[in-house]
Amino acid sequence: MDSTPTTFFGWVAYLLNEFWPRFLAGTVNTLEIALVGTVLGCALGFVVGIVQSIKVDSHASPVSRALVGLLKAIVAIYVEIFRGTPMMVQAMVIYYGSAEMYGLDMNTFFAGILVLTLNTGAYMAESVRGAITGIDPGQLEGAYAIGFTHFQAMTRVVIPQAFRNLIPQIGNMFISSIKDTSVLNVISVTELYYVGRSVASSYYRFFETYFIISIIYLVLTFVISRLLRLMERKLDGARDYELVIDEGAEVA
Repeated sequence: MDSTPTTFFGWVAYLLNEFWPRFLAGTVNTLEIALVGTVLGCALGFVVGIVQSIKVDSHASPVSRALVGLLKAIVAIYVEIFRGTPMMVQAMVIYYGSAEMYGLDMNTFFAGILVLTLNTGAYMAESVRGAITGIDPGQLEGAYAIGFTHFQAMTRVVIPQAFRNLIPQIGNMFISSIKDTSVLNVISVTELYYVGRSVASSYYRFFETYFIISIIYLVLTFVISRLLRLMERKLDGARDYELVIDEGAEVA
């Protein structure tokens, strides 16, 4: 008796039953690449954002001004390149370009994380720069007045405040990274889309396979977005708080 499915959902159940270990492995790889790439990319974005916010001191030495100007030019070029080109093209250039020009036999998983990190860092840099400029300038001036360097003022005064404001943006970047990992299949990263493509070619059931893949992506992004909203509410604290007024201070 032929047990081959004859309906759409029959094929969906059949593919899930036969290939669930591969779907699971692809999902885990997708989450690992997205999580590591987002964390490293956000860290890179904060560094680049701090560099972009450095003001060139007219009283500094010419060498110091030149170094700061060169550093800002480098990060500006980096941001423009990675914001102005598709991530699929970036993956091809970095992976195959490094192999052809420098003879690097880069692991595809590592290459995927590297591409996602650089891409996320470029987008986060602009968000960080906007968050930094949104902080009251008087706080920076006060930090400088008590002897803080620019780096100390950023890491101890500005960045902690900017980070809270950027939490929704970081969450959105993580969700986008989960979906963007699909383009890494061009360099044979075994993420979820790559697994789906290989499964679809086994029985030539493309519609059913990509239906399964889309449901997995939807579940991942839905669950993570709800967890991020819950975290934001926790950070905001209770909304039914009451102000405590010191009666003695009020009388005085």
